[in-house]
Amino acid sequence: MFHTMSPAMKARMQELEKWDAKDRTDDTLRMRRLRQIPPETGKFIALLAANTPEGAMLEIGTSAGYSTLWLSLACEQLDRTLTTFEIMSEKVELARKTFEEAGVEEIINLVKGDARESLDWFSNIAFCFLDAEKEVYADCYEKVIPNLVQGGLLVADNASSHSTELQPLIDRALSDERIDAMVVPIGKGLLVCRKLG
Repeated sequence: MFHTMSPAMKARMQELEKWDAKDRTDDTLRMRRLRQIPPETGKFIALLAANTPEGAMLEIGTSAGYSTLWLSLACEQLDRTLTTFEIMSEKVELARKTFEEAGVEEIINLVKGDARESLDWFSNIAFCFLDAEKEVYADCYEKVIPNLVQGGLLVADNASSHSTELQPLIDRALSDERIDAMVVPIGKGLLVCRKLG
């Protein structure tokens, strides 16, 4: 999966990594911040996604499509499509460009809008990566968890970097008897939830 990544995808990833690094050090750019995951998080979620049971593959919070590219590797291997939701028009356009340049637009369904309005349509979710505004996490969790297939995963980013803000959700997940859950110290921290039978 990682060894067969296309040169076009690698090039677009490197471009987004440079852009993100510059955004984090230049206060004048904060209005367009990508706020993307680091590469080690991308590899980890791709590995998780590649080992999920049959079902829908989702991402909530596309940004410029960096994490989506990592997940597309798993989808390509599993012969599945990925539906990704982004609410900001500027980022939707950046993501479209990303998918075209990386040559993966055929396996990605990019939806502009609030994922919470569409999640009820998915009754067989195998994998969902959640990396959006923190105030939507609890709503998304409550919509995704009941619709995960057995062995399906919900992975939420920023569990460590925004632990104060997300602690109620983390506590909810850790005590939720429908899932096994833990916080994994990769990148900004990932809350990984696996649906039980």
